[in-house]
Amino acid sequence: MADYILEMKGIIKDFPAVRALDDVNLQVERGEIHALVGENGAGKSTLMNVLSGTFPYGDYSGQIIYNGQECKFHNIHDSEKLGIVIIHQELALIPELTIAENMFLGNERKSGFGRINWDRTYKEAQDQMNRVGLKEKSSVLIKDIGTGKQQLVEIAKALSKNVKLLILDEPTSSLNEEDSRMLLDMLLGFKKEGLTSIIITHKLNEVAYCADRITVLRDGSTIETIDNHDHNIDEERIIKGMVGRELTNRFPSREHNVGTEVMFEAQDWTVYHPVYTEKCVDRNVSFKVHKGEIVGFSGLQGAGRTELAMSLFGKSYGSKISGREYIKGKEVHLKNEHDAIEHGLAYATEDRKVNGLVLEDSIAWNTTMAKMSKVSKNGIINVPEENRAAQEYVDAMRTKTPSIQQKVGNLSGGNQQKVLLSKWMFAEPDILILDEPTRGIDVGAKYEIYCIMNDMVAQGKAVVMISSELPELLGMCDRIYVMNEGEMVAEFKAEEATQEKIMSAILTSDKKEEAKA
Repeated sequence: MADYILEMKGIIKDFPAVRALDDVNLQVERGEIHALVGENGAGKSTLMNVLSGTFPYGDYSGQIIYNGQECKFHNIHDSEKLGIVIIHQELALIPELTIAENMFLGNERKSGFGRINWDRTYKEAQDQMNRVGLKEKSSVLIKDIGTGKQQLVEIAKALSKNVKLLILDEPTSSLNEEDSRMLLDMLLGFKKEGLTSIIITHKLNEVAYCADRITVLRDGSTIETIDNHDHNIDEERIIKGMVGRELTNRFPSREHNVGTEVMFEAQDWTVYHPVYTEKCVDRNVSFKVHKGEIVGFSGLQGAGRTELAMSLFGKSYGSKISGREYIKGKEVHLKNEHDAIEHGLAYATEDRKVNGLVLEDSIAWNTTMAKMSKVSKNGIINVPEENRAAQEYVDAMRTKTPSIQQKVGNLSGGNQQKVLLSKWMFAEPDILILDEPTRGIDVGAKYEIYCIMNDMVAQGKAVVMISSELPELLGMCDRIYVMNEGEMVAEFKAEEATQEKIMSAILTSDKKEEAKA
């Protein structure tokens, strides 16, 4: 008989005008890695928020049985006391505090008279950091380490709470393949120590690699739980359960009609850090994008791809920026984001919650805000026209929402991403830079976004795609540029590019830098 550490029975959770969870059942065996998969809006994160007490007892119906006892968590502290710790997709770290301060925030190591014992704080933080392989000093500020290391801080923070059941919501969404594999191997190591994990992810290759069993949710209901003890699960079976249909091709086909006209070009583009102004983040970068072309940018975390894109988009990042940029053969001097938009250049950020969307405003407002002139006259918004446009994009993107008046902050992460892309589609740019456009998005929605990209280039527009997923770049791009440590190190045509060649270009450039040093 199976030894279940967790059973969730008949869970029902309602939001205004929508039922997010409809009689969901989940059983997790002690010591396993259990994957939770489904399309955006399927209810994965909502279910885990019920489990963790983020949605307190009384806000839902059904039972949570943990270690054989029914639990009624009223807040997240109740679940953490029993060893259930959740790491959300958006990391809950304070940039201006040290690693150690973040790790024990709300769980301080105290000495007498209520004072914080800093020696103990930094020592215990260092011990947990060593356990997850984080080679930094515990006194380093969070803002001074990369995303991959911040993810390790969150895991170390969870371990410091004597975690028994670790929940990770899209833990690799902002990591490159190397860092992702390292994190998954860490979970497999924790499994050997007896730790139980639940992982929410849209990356099915990761599910196949590390999960013992997979539970599929669709439209707020449990579809099935699949055994994967031999780790050779058929990904197509998972996809069919998620989307309710066969998805025979991950990437839509298109005719590669790349024109000769150069839509966008950067020459010798150099950017320094906005705060640490002596640190060069991009050095003498040059590239071009032709009419009807999708160009990909590959590189490891810290390669400078996002910094490059933001600095080109109206100098929205960086200091001491130099170099030239051209749109349709004409040199432009884009002073700000509005300048860039007016010249037909758009940038869809990788950080939708901070820089991409206004979470407290409606889908309708967010969809049209990049180019309000299309739905206004003399400074007055034509509300029916704004609503019509927003509804059109909700339908086209299959955004799951009860209404276009829904606050964007109430949507799932994947549906927020769809609103972000809708915003830039509505602006009708000639050149669109997409920074991790499918991060946190399910396979069905990815396909829809790929189709939109293909439609754009078929209309003679140009697309730049920054992605940490090499299969995505190989499946969608006409050419791929490779960046490493702020420099352009390689360029491949689609027909000659492979994952091995791209990684080799990065590693070879690393060796050259070591030789220089």
